[in-house]
Amino acid sequence: MEDYILREIDRIGGMLMHIARRLGLLEGRIPDYSLSDVKEEFDKASLPFDLDAVLQQENPVRYLLEKEKLSDHGLESFIEIIFHSDLDEARKNALLQDALAYLDGKGYFSFRLHSLVGA
Repeated sequence: MEDYILREIDRIGGMLMHIARRLGLLEGRIPDYSLSDVKEEFDKASLPFDLDAVLQQENPVRYLLEKEKLSDHGLESFIEIIFHSDLDEARKNALLQDALAYLDGKGYFSFRLHSLVGA
């Protein structure tokens, strides 16, 4: 129960940060990362999948959910990290839209991902 409460507090804090940025109350952007930086961080975290293999899938979101059994929160975090990488814009937006369609369809509203739409 304590983990759930902390995770929800973190989500609310993230939502408030995105709202403050959109309103111009905070200066600066979320830092951009190269895809190699993302790979290094995933390797440090010992994530059980290869980022290149995931991105080469026809439908990476479905692959992460069905084959890698990623949680909704994990998917949300993964897409946000990838969105701020140097992956090409069309690919990032396609991943974002796929993730939003899946999460919204489940009734899991992601403030973090919705704040990226049109960013």
